[in-house]
Amino acid sequence: MKQIVFLICLLFSFLMFAQEEVKKEKDKILPKANEAFIEKNYAEAEAQYRISNSKGLSGAKPSYNLGNSIYRQKQFSESKYAYSQAFEKATTKEEKHKALHNLGNVYMKEKQYGKAVEAYKNALRNNPSDEQTRYNYALAKEYLKNNPEDQNQDKKDEKKEDKKDDKKDDQKQDKGDGDKDKKDEKKEGDKDKNKGDNDEDKNEGDQKKDQNQGGQPKPQPSGISKESVQNLLDAVNNEEKKVQEKMNLQKVKAKPVQTEKDW
Repeated sequence: MKQIVFLICLLFSFLMFAQEEVKKEKDKILPKANEAFIEKNYAEAEAQYRISNSKGLSGAKPSYNLGNSIYRQKQFSESKYAYSQAFEKATTKEEKHKALHNLGNVYMKEKQYGKAVEAYKNALRNNPSDEQTRYNYALAKEYLKNNPEDQNQDKKDEKKEDKKDDKKDDQKQDKGDGDKDKKDEKKEGDKDKNKGDNDEDKNEGDQKKDQNQGGQPKPQPSGISKESVQNLLDAVNNEEKKVQEKMNLQKVKAKPVQTEKDW
């Protein structure tokens, strides 16, 4: 009986010792990583946070701080994965709020304003009173309003593909009717030549008639085609459009997005 009690006590002692070792290992890694982050040695901090993650340490802190380290190195696309992982591991609303806030910052850096709006909106659902998130949310909506083309890029690509297909079909059709068009052009060219000769004779006759009557020769056409006039109008319209876009962008206060949340 005494032996059984001794074995049980020994077993509990071993389990407690093992848990203490794991706890010490966790304490050794995170402080070292945090210290490197404070000293702005973000590469070293990233390495330490990755070790903490690989060991399966509980909580969202390693993933979240890993995202901050990568973000400070301007590797925004990679930091999104770390923040998403931190959000999944988060157990409190505050942890979820911070992960989503920083995820919104990444989307703003990448000019994905629609996704940034959603990230900030979800962050506010977990902490409605945070002023930084409120500011970033309003700024993201303003940028989205003034840059709708960024959100419709997929539709533009689809339209371009459709136009390419239509152009190929038109080229095939033009190739089939090529010989017929050449013949028609030749006939029209002969008609235009005869007509041109008649018009030229008529103009010369009119000028001689005016000179005989003591008047001035009639003014000749300037040679500007309707197509040239339309091109000029289009150029003016484009310039007016650019000016209007600049005025709209000036309405947005180009203040920097608030920095990432500290854990």
